[in-house]
Amino acid sequence: MMWPFRHIGLKLLSLALALLLWMAVAGEEIVERGLRVPLELQQLPANVELSGEVPTAIDVRVRGASGALSRLGPGDVVAVLDLRGARPGRRLFPMTPDQVRAPFGVEIVQVTPSAIAMTFETSETRSLPVLPSVEGRPAPGYVVGTLTADPASVEVVGPESAVRRATEVLTEPVLIAGAAGRVSETVTLGVLDPTLRIKSARTAVVNVQMEPAPAERTLRNRPVHLRTVGANLVAQADPPVVTVTLRGSREGLARIAPDEVSAFIDVGGLGAGSYSLDVHVDVEQDAGVTKIDPSTVQVRITRGQH
Repeated sequence: MMWPFRHIGLKLLSLALALLLWMAVAGEEIVERGLRVPLELQQLPANVELSGEVPTAIDVRVRGASGALSRLGPGDVVAVLDLRGARPGRRLFPMTPDQVRAPFGVEIVQVTPSAIAMTFETSETRSLPVLPSVEGRPAPGYVVGTLTADPASVEVVGPESAVRRATEVLTEPVLIAGAAGRVSETVTLGVLDPTLRIKSARTAVVNVQMEPAPAERTLRNRPVHLRTVGANLVAQADPPVVTVTLRGSREGLARIAPDEVSAFIDVGGLGAGSYSLDVHVDVEQDAGVTKIDPSTVQVRITRGQH
């Protein structure tokens, strides 16, 4: 018989607090407010991928006591869209106030848009090669040689069309500034298409081997030969010699004798007169010509004496 009166003091205090709270809330003005709230996508089937633009937020109108609405913080109101029934193709999903989570005392009165269109594709996995990249210049006298990545390829996952368009997986650039030997660095992997993701490996070890640059060799005072001079004509070059710079491997350049490098001008078809003509060079296949100095000489052609 005494149970209803146990802890009567606490019960009366609770009742008084509830009454005060009710009076405080009842005295507040009921207002409406527009909010931009995040859209949370749930239950996407494992064999389906979102393709194209993916909505991240929607607009809602909320109603409640002015104090309650003023206390709303980021994430207190969230729209939730269940995608468990999604299948490949363009789909339309209705959005209703029932799909918006809000704190007690906050009523969702409107959702905009009332439906959301999304496109889905079948999920696909494909192995793509890893393409290493470098940044900077090696030490003087060296060039970038072989580049390798470990792993050499990784699997990417995403919408079928995007996976089929992709050709490679990129690496974060490896800094090679001033390097004269082998550079090895662990770098992050990535893909340009935001709808794709790397299945497992997130990093790769990139090895960059620097190699000696092709050497240069300068041959001075190489005579300029005038070829195919016409009958009864005499030709002279001014200056009669040029400097030739060759580039190639050190071993290849060492095998070339100076006399094997021939500077010449073909004057075939030219009659008596003065001409400014380009100089050409014949050289072995072990080297290439990078500079002829001067590259143009004056050629004077006169008639010979009978």
